[in-house]
Amino acid sequence: MKTGFIGLGRMGAAMAANLLKAGHDVTVFNRSPEKSRPLRDLGATQAASIAGACTSEAVITMLADDAAVANAALSDEGIVKKLRQGAIHISMSTISVALSKELAQAHARAGQRFVSAPVFGRPEAAAAAKLFIVAAGDPAAVGACQPLFDAMGQRTLSIGAEPSAANLVKLSGNFLFASAIEALGEAVALVGKAGIDRHAFVDLLASTIFPAPAYKTYGNLIADNEFQPARFAAPLGFKDIRLTLAAAESLRVPMPLGSLLHDRFLRLLAQGGDELDWAAIGGLAAQDARAL
Repeated sequence: MKTGFIGLGRMGAAMAANLLKAGHDVTVFNRSPEKSRPLRDLGATQAASIAGACTSEAVITMLADDAAVANAALSDEGIVKKLRQGAIHISMSTISVALSKELAQAHARAGQRFVSAPVFGRPEAAAAAKLFIVAAGDPAAVGACQPLFDAMGQRTLSIGAEPSAANLVKLSGNFLFASAIEALGEAVALVGKAGIDRHAFVDLLASTIFPAPAYKTYGNLIADNEFQPARFAAPLGFKDIRLTLAAAESLRVPMPLGSLLHDRFLRLLAQGGDELDWAAIGGLAAQDARAL
């Protein structure tokens, strides 16, 4: 399938590489052109502008935040202006519900299709094509994207015809991840201060009552106090919690844990944690307890 790909960060570069390995014809664009070199070696075409990546049946965006996605899609030289009628914009970024609705409306007015397909998985999952993809939009458009999703992920979960539903599900999932990180941090600080082996505690949790990858992955990072290099940077986690709370406010849903997580991330960033993995909020309890 002929596809444009905009955004070649750690996640985007791995996803685009898997599209190329699966035989798709991929044109890539990134503000820093040097990031496309490994993909060009795999057969990608480098576009000189966003418009150059919009000549295909579909264009994927995998960008950091609302501002970057809005600029790529809604600017005078953006996707909405340059994508042909009937083509599909697949937004795979974690963006706000409000922006997703705005994009759906803009593409509909332009005679284009919009599919929201954010992903669950860290960069290593992206590299291994093991992402979980949450897709929402017109069923025919989602179906047309399936060969692309199959190349990038291990499973696609369709969540409905309204694209913004996928974004709300993604934000809600990230809220649960952050909640687990905070809870793990507090529990690990507690057993650690009592002199109990923190790694043994995490191994027990992950192999018995909480046999989920998140508990093993984040529990070990917290037990090791190892938050660099960041696989998912703390400012991005903070952004996701803010977007979750904005969605909750619009729907009048109280989220007390969300408010707590907002303040934990704010504290981490105030202490200079911008370069740390978002799991570093799980290290704050140990700081409070002076356990390390």
